[in-house]
Amino acid sequence: MAEQENKKRDNVPDACPHCGYKLTPWQQVLLGVDRALVCKNCWYRIILDVEIPDEESNDIKNSKGKEK
Repeated sequence: MAEQENKKRDNVPDACPHCGYKLTPWQQVLLGVDRALVCKNCWYRIILDVEIPDEESNDIKNSKGKEK
Protein backbone atom coordinates (compact mmCIF):
# COMPACT_ATOMS: atom_id res chain seq x y z
CA MET A 1 0.00 0.00 0.00
CA ALA A 2 2.81 2.40 0.88
CA GLU A 3 4.55 1.57 -2.39
CA GLN A 4 1.46 2.66 -4.34
CA GLU A 5 1.42 6.00 -2.49
CA ASN A 6 5.09 6.57 -3.32
CA LYS A 7 4.41 5.83 -7.00
CA LYS A 8 1.61 8.41 -7.00
CA ARG A 9 3.91 11.02 -5.49
CA ASP A 10 6.62 10.27 -8.05
CA ASN A 11 4.18 10.92 -10.92
CA VAL A 12 3.23 14.38 -9.61
CA PRO A 13 5.45 17.10 -11.11
CA ASP A 14 6.92 19.79 -8.88
CA ALA A 15 6.65 22.47 -11.59
CA CYS A 16 4.33 23.37 -14.45
CA PRO A 17 5.42 21.49 -17.59
CA HIS A 18 4.43 24.48 -19.73
CA CYS A 19 6.08 27.47 -18.03
CA GLY A 20 8.20 25.88 -15.28
CA TYR A 21 6.42 27.74 -12.45
CA LYS A 22 7.08 25.88 -9.18
CA LEU A 23 3.98 24.27 -7.69
CA THR A 24 3.38 24.63 -3.97
CA PRO A 25 3.25 21.48 -1.83
CA TRP A 26 -0.51 21.98 -1.50
CA GLN A 27 -0.93 22.21 -5.29
CA GLN A 28 1.07 18.99 -5.63
CA VAL A 29 -1.28 17.27 -3.18
CA LEU A 30 -4.32 18.51 -5.08
CA LEU A 31 -2.80 17.38 -8.37
CA GLY A 32 -2.06 13.95 -6.89
CA VAL A 33 -5.65 13.54 -5.68
CA ASP A 34 -7.68 15.24 -8.41
CA ARG A 35 -5.25 14.41 -11.25
CA ALA A 36 -5.89 17.87 -12.77
CA LEU A 37 -4.83 21.40 -11.88
CA VAL A 38 -4.57 24.82 -13.55
CA CYS A 39 -1.23 26.64 -13.28
CA LYS A 40 -1.59 29.98 -11.50
CA ASN A 41 1.12 31.54 -13.65
CA CYS A 42 0.20 30.65 -17.25
CA TRP A 43 -3.27 29.08 -16.84
CA TYR A 44 -2.05 25.85 -18.45
CA ARG A 45 -4.25 22.88 -17.58
CA ILE A 46 -2.09 20.12 -16.05
CA ILE A 47 -3.78 16.74 -16.39
CA LEU A 48 -2.13 13.54 -15.20
CA ASP A 49 -2.83 10.24 -16.92
CA VAL A 50 -4.71 7.68 -14.88
CA GLU A 51 -3.24 4.21 -14.93
CA ILE A 52 -5.82 1.41 -14.89
CA PRO A 53 -4.44 -1.91 -13.63
CA ASP A 54 -4.94 -4.87 -15.97
CA GLU A 55 -7.45 -6.53 -13.63
CA GLU A 56 -9.72 -3.48 -13.59
CA SER A 57 -9.48 -2.93 -17.35
CA ASN A 58 -10.51 -6.55 -17.97
CA ASP A 59 -13.47 -6.14 -15.63
CA ILE A 60 -14.55 -2.99 -17.48
CA LYS A 61 -14.30 -4.71 -20.87
CA ASN A 62 -16.26 -7.73 -19.62
CA SER A 63 -18.99 -5.61 -18.03
CA LYS A 64 -19.51 -3.63 -21.24
CA GLY A 65 -20.17 -6.82 -23.20
CA LYS A 66 -22.65 -8.15 -20.63
CA GLU A 67 -24.83 -5.02 -20.59
CA LYS A 68 -26.06 -5.51 -24.15
